[in-house]
Order: sequence, then C-alpha cells, then structure tokens
Amino acid sequence: MDLTVMLVSLAPFAMVLGIVWVAVNAGTQKRKSTLSTIETAIQAGQTMDPDTIRALGMPRKDSNGDLKSGLILIAVAAALVVLGWTIGAVEGEEEAAYIMPAIAAFPGFIGLVLVGFGLLGRKKEGSE
Repeated sequence: MDLTVMLVSLAPFAMVLGIVWVAVNAGTQKRKSTLSTIETAIQAGQTMDPDTIRALGMPRKDSNGDLKSGLILIAVAAALVVLGWTIGAVEGEEEAAYIMPAIAAFPGFIGLVLVGFGLLGRKKEGSE
C-alpha cells in the first residue's frame, strides 16, 4: 500500500485523537493552575470556603452526570434501531432490521447501566 494513501486514510483517526488530547490537556492545565492558586492562598493564610473555590473555576461534581449520559446512550441505541427498521423498509434489506438492533445493544446496555448508577447515586444522596 502506498504511504500517502495510508496516511490519508489514518488522518481522520489521528485528528480525533488530537482533538481529544487537546481538550484533556487544556482541562488538566486549567485545573492545575486553579489548584496552584488555591494552594498559594492557603499558604498566605486565607481561608477558602467552597463558594470561593467554585468561583475560582473548580468544577462542581455533577450528580446527574451518569443519568444524563445513560439517557443519551439509550437515545442513540433507539436511533440505531429506527435506522435499521427504516433501511429495511425502504431498501428491502431484511438484514439491516436484524443487524442494527444488535449494534444498538452496545450503547443501549451501557446506557441502562449508567441510568442505574445515576438512580442509585441519587437515592444514596437523599439518605445522607
């Protein structure tokens, strides 16, 4: 295989990796600078309450994160099932009506687990 063809075909995957790396690296650098500011303030003798720390840019833990992610994955799974049914109806491809729900099972089951984690976490927070 020609090297240029191979590089062009790998470029979209490398681009996705690059975008993820830049986003993760930027978040890490921001968190490091915020923690450094908090550490300097504490060493100077200032008291830091949670509101002040949040105002400096530290993210608040989102208790609904699992629930939101799970529902999004379930919606993706439902969309894949509908896509399979539509392809089967329009093109007459009966295989698509069986293959797409099988593919949709992966995000669907992961979504169900995340929804379960979100609901269990909500009950735990309510009892404390």
